Amino acid sequence: MIARDRQPRRWLAALLAALLPLGAADAGDGRRVAHAFGDTTIPAPPQRVVTLYQGATDSAVALGITPVGVVDSWLEKPMYRYLRDALKGIEHVGLETQPNLEKVAWLDPDLIVATRFRHERVKPLLEQVAPTVATGTVFDFKASLALLAEATGREARAHALMQDWDARVADFRRQIADQLGDAWPQKAAVVRFKSDHVRLYSTGFAGSILDELGFEQPDAVQDQGWGMKLTSEENIPVLNADVIFVLLEPDDPAIARNYRHWRSHPLWQRLDAVESERVFEVDAVNWIMGGGILAANAMLDDLYAHYGLDNPDERSTPALTAAAAADCGRDTTAQDEESAPC
Repeated sequence: MIARDRQPRRWLAALLAALLPLGAADAGDGRRVAHAFGDTTIPAPPQRVVTLYQGATDSAVALGITPVGVVDSWLEKPMYRYLRDALKGIEHVGLETQPNLEKVAWLDPDLIVATRFRHERVKPLLEQVAPTVATGTVFDFKASLALLAEATGREARAHALMQDWDARVADFRRQIADQLGDAWPQKAAVVRFKSDHVRLYSTGFAGSILDELGFEQPDAVQDQGWGMKLTSEENIPVLNADVIFVLLEPDDPAIARNYRHWRSHPLWQRLDAVESERVFEVDAVNWIMGGGILAANAMLDDLYAHYGLDNPDERSTPALTAAAAADCGRDTTAQDEESAPC
C-alpha cells in the first residue's frame, strides 16, 4: 500500500525536476511582483496563464486573458455558465482545493495564479513549474484583479474596471439612501441553505461587497468570523434582519426541501424581513462562488433589481460581460495594452 501511494509522487517529483530549468531558472530582468507567497520575478509578459481559484479565473477573463488552464467550478460544473463562452475548450486542472499538478506542468504555463488560503502546501511544487503569484484569500476580488493585472502588465485595464466599479457603488449608495431615507442603512443577512443545515455569512465575497455598499451585519454574526452554521429551526431568530438574501442552489433537491421546511416554520414567518417582504432569492454563483469582478458586477445588478433602482450600467447577463471582456484583447499582449480598444 505504501509503495503504491509513493509511486505517483515519485513520478511527479521527476516531472517537476525536469521542468525546473524552465520554471525556476534565473529570471534576470523582468517584472517583480510582491504577493502573498513573497516576491516573484516574471521574466516576460505571460502568454500561458493557469488560474487555480475561481476569482482568478473571473479576473483573467475580465482583463481579456484567456488562460490555458483553469480549475473546475464549485457549481454548474465544469464551468460557471457566465464564463463558458469565454473559456470554451480551455483545459481543466482539477479542483481548487486539489489541483492536478501533473496537468498543470503538462500545460507548460509561464504564470500560475494561486491563493495562499488553498495552495500554500503545494507552493514549492508550483514554483518549480512556473513563476507563481498568490493572493491571501479567495474572496477579495479587488486583490485578485490587482495581482493578475500587475503580473501581466494590464494595470490600465484593471484601473478602468475599478473606476467603473467605484462609480457604480457610489450610484447605488446614493439611490438606496434616497429611496429608504431613515430606514437606511439596512441590516442584511446572507443565508445559504444546505441539505442538513443553514449558513449565515458575515464576511467573504458577498459580505465584503454588502459592507462596501453600506449595508450592516445582523447583530448575531458580528464578531463571528466567517459566520454561523445553524442546524436547528430553533435558531431561526438568529437570521433576523431588515433584508435576507437567500443563496439558491436550484439543482439540488435536498437543499430545496430543507429550504421549504425552514420557510414553513412559524419562527420564519416572524422574521422582520419576511414580514416586510424583503426576502430575496439570489444566484449563489454571483454572490459567493464566482469571486471576481464580473461576478461582483452581476451581484450589484441583482441588488439594483431587487430594490427597484435605476441601473445606469446594467450588464444584461454576466455571461455577455464575460464574453465581451474575453473578446476585448483576446489577442492583445501586455506590451500593447495601452492601445487596446477597451
